[in-house]
Amino acid sequence: MKTLGIIGGIAPESTIEYYRLIIASYRKQKQDGSYPNIIINSIDMKKMLDLIGANDLTGVTGYLLSEVKKLALAGADVGLLASNTPHIVFEEINRQSPIPLISIVEAACETVKALKLQRIGLFGTRFSMQGNFYPKVFSREGIMLVVPNMEEQTFIHDKYMNELVNGIFLPETCAQILHIVERLIEMESIQGLILGGTELPLLLRDQTYKGIPFFDTTKIHAERAVAQIIVE
Repeated sequence: MKTLGIIGGIAPESTIEYYRLIIASYRKQKQDGSYPNIIINSIDMKKMLDLIGANDLTGVTGYLLSEVKKLALAGADVGLLASNTPHIVFEEINRQSPIPLISIVEAACETVKALKLQRIGLFGTRFSMQGNFYPKVFSREGIMLVVPNMEEQTFIHDKYMNELVNGIFLPETCAQILHIVERLIEMESIQGLILGGTELPLLLRDQTYKGIPFFDTTKIHAERAVAQIIVE
């Protein structure tokens, strides 16, 4: 069995969920009482977000790469970034990483592609909704991504950064976000929704809404990680 390295703390709530999901997925596949080997490097989310907010992508890359190298030195064989937002620089980090990294975007794309869906909504931080790292991967498979309008993006980003990453999950916030989902279903004909922020599944617990599936990127990423660390 390989050792999995996780860059966590971005944010802490979803890192906890990653750990829980990885253990559950592993035990479902390996029913021998064993557990996976996991190393978690919990980093400073504020430092990362400040660099991204300043559009210092070179700084973001250098910071995250240095933290990935710590995982490798600690004995990790394969790693992941436990958040969607830092995937804005995933390609460059993966190119320089001493260990292979598992992309949350690639994993999500393969899941959507398997269902033969072609028009999908994307929620997340402003960086994820406005960045090109999701469309770049999905467009290669002929999948169109639809994001909320600017007012809706501001609302989602604000609630994400001020509530969700702090472990605050309010029913009124859930209701308002579902209202945005309804608009995208009715006006944009989306066939599914990518929860492209790893705290969003902690708020939107249902797997479907109004007949469309929600794609929990945390769960998808965790299951992909387990598949890669299990060695028969």
